[in-house]
Amino acid sequence: MRRIDQILASLGYGSRRDVRGWIEAGRVTMGGVAVWDPGAKAEPGDLRIDGEPPDHPGELLLMLNKPAGRVCSHDPADGASVYGLLPERWRRRNPPVTSVGRLDKDTTGLLLLTDCSPLVHRLTSPKHKVPKVYRVRIDRDIPAGIEEIFSGGQLRLPDEETPCAPAILKRIGSREAEVTVTEGRYHQIKRMFACQGCSVVDLHRIGFGSLELGSLATGRWIELAINCLDIH
Repeated sequence: MRRIDQILASLGYGSRRDVRGWIEAGRVTMGGVAVWDPGAKAEPGDLRIDGEPPDHPGELLLMLNKPAGRVCSHDPADGASVYGLLPERWRRRNPPVTSVGRLDKDTTGLLLLTDCSPLVHRLTSPKHKVPKVYRVRIDRDIPAGIEEIFSGGQLRLPDEETPCAPAILKRIGSREAEVTVTEGRYHQIKRMFACQGCSVVDLHRIGFGSLELGSLATGRWIELAINCLDIH
């Protein structure tokens, strides 16, 4: 149980000063009775604001189909962000909603967003080897033997001593492939192809662990159960 003003502020209803004003105005109730003390302890689900339950009192986990041109940054100086696609109240939550790993500004597809910090750690920790699947289009025909190079576990990226973990490349066209990696190195797939003399023209993530993007429209998101990914 936590202080009522702390609960409402953490769920994005405003600053603690703002929500204290709501409480003092009798807008917050518990069990049908107005609560006047901002410091009173409660469970989030027991509260009502203007007769309505709190907006998503538990932790959030969202799957977004990221459009091109959006960054995974909270800094307005970096440009339009993926968080701008979410309801305003969710953008004020504390802990803040953040991305599980990042996709480059020009990369599209499946992006997980959550305010559950332990989940972010579990899903991005290298020891868990969570597979990520990308649809890739390059600027020339896919070189012969690239499957073995990617899967061999010996490919070293420039300025890195540790070779990439084995990755799976499946050809789906002369210049298109699906690539599955279990790491999240900086610009990893683009750099892997660059080592083979190829430039990535289009990069789109379609899978993350057991999740698939499916037919989710660009720029749209869906809510997921916080425990939908079986990561230990």
